[in-house]
Amino acid sequence: MALLLLAGALSACDRQSQSPSQANATQGTVTTADEVPSDGTAEDASSFRYQLDRAKAGTPAPDISFAAPDGTKKTLRDFAGKPVLLNLWATWCTPCVAEMPTLDALVDTHRAQGLHVVTVSQDNRAELVKPFFDKRNFRNLQPWTDPENNLGFHYATGMLPTSILYDAKGKEIVRVIGAMDWNGEEARKLIAEAF
Repeated sequence: MALLLLAGALSACDRQSQSPSQANATQGTVTTADEVPSDGTAEDASSFRYQLDRAKAGTPAPDISFAAPDGTKKTLRDFAGKPVLLNLWATWCTPCVAEMPTLDALVDTHRAQGLHVVTVSQDNRAELVKPFFDKRNFRNLQPWTDPENNLGFHYATGMLPTSILYDAKGKEIVRVIGAMDWNGEEARKLIAEAF
């Protein structure tokens, strides 16, 4: 039973605030969020476990506001005309943190094509996010926040990370529930669908 809980802790995080069982699962031999490498690599492939969900394909992006790094309110419609990969994550979620460097590298790979990668923290305390970004020196990602978790409640997957890929018309292509290596072959195929 403990092995199943450990596997669950490595594959995705509960969207709600960190529970005591999650806190216990990230102690000991399991990598904690602060120990995850920030160079686009992971300790092992178990950091990247996910499910693809196409049940909402074709659905338009919601008109839900979240906070830009400068504090202004934005919606996904502000990115109209270019594909968008929306990533919901949290600083306390180990798989989320493991995935972040691969998202940062994804921007480099698709910059010329105009892909927007919007990483929106679901931390209840927005003041945690900027120091997290400052410590990791991401080249491309920015600290977007959603302190009231409006996006998280809208998508209602119950897991972090959750990424939603939209085409240039703002139509959903796929949801990735769990952490994906965004430099991997399956990720390349998914991103190609957005162009």
